[in-house]
Amino acid sequence: MLRSMAFEVENRLRDALAALARPQVDRLTYIDFRLFFLGELRRSDVIERFQTGPAGATRDVAMYRQLVPGNLDFDVGTKLYRASRSFGPLFEHPVHRALIALSQGFGDVARDNPAPLVKCEFPGRLSQPNVEVVAAVTRALHGRKPLRISYHSNTSGISEREVVPLGLVDTGVRWHVRAFDRRTKTFRDFVLTRITSPVVLYDGVTTLDETAEHDLQWSRVVELELVPHPSIERPEVVELDYGMKDGALRVQVRAANVGYMLRLWSVDCSRDHRLSGPEFALWLKDPMVLYGADSAKLAPGYKP
Repeated sequence: MLRSMAFEVENRLRDALAALARPQVDRLTYIDFRLFFLGELRRSDVIERFQTGPAGATRDVAMYRQLVPGNLDFDVGTKLYRASRSFGPLFEHPVHRALIALSQGFGDVARDNPAPLVKCEFPGRLSQPNVEVVAAVTRALHGRKPLRISYHSNTSGISEREVVPLGLVDTGVRWHVRAFDRRTKTFRDFVLTRITSPVVLYDGVTTLDETAEHDLQWSRVVELELVPHPSIERPEVVELDYGMKDGALRVQVRAANVGYMLRLWSVDCSRDHRLSGPEFALWLKDPMVLYGADSAKLAPGYKP
């Protein structure tokens, strides 16, 4: 009986939200977010965020209250709404997006210096690609067009190339684009900061063998089983840190990127878990899964 009632309420909410316009759903999501993560809401928060009038903000709060009447209480003394003790979020707020919103502002990407919603410290990037380069790469990527670039390599210096971008990759340290290199006839990684003078070849044609389906390293998915490092005295703490189930964390990564990710996560990939240090909380249980992955050479401790 209780389960059927819960389903009925959930269906009612889903139908009510489906009938609303997208802008109002965005405002309700913001109201829900502030109540969930900050515990309070003022009408002025909605007005400032969406540049709406007081009457509009009042309607939005009233609509939110109509949908989930038990979620907020009005504090007459401070003239603000507070999350009730029985609060339950109306919307899903994925934790990675929530942390970005809390640290960099909720949907404030257009601002020069978006203010964090709570006091927060996070590392800055030492390497920042040129925005014009990023724009050219993403235009070519979106339009499935070739791109002419000047590329600066550690081994061969500067050279002119035509590449066909397949996708952007954030290694945690720098950004690169996975692309087919027409000069070497291979799929390779090109670091964005090393690209200059990009030109999208809008009249160019991409052939079938230059697409992602023919990049075996990009198409192949490697399943990693990460476990607490055997040198850790309290593995249960590591299991808690990473939300492990049955003592392991299973992650799927493209073969083209697996080495970057294992290095970013500081995973000991040696067969005999010989790497030591506080940064190595994780061990790759079966390093053999990296066999044939070109990027595996970047994985800490890995030996083919």
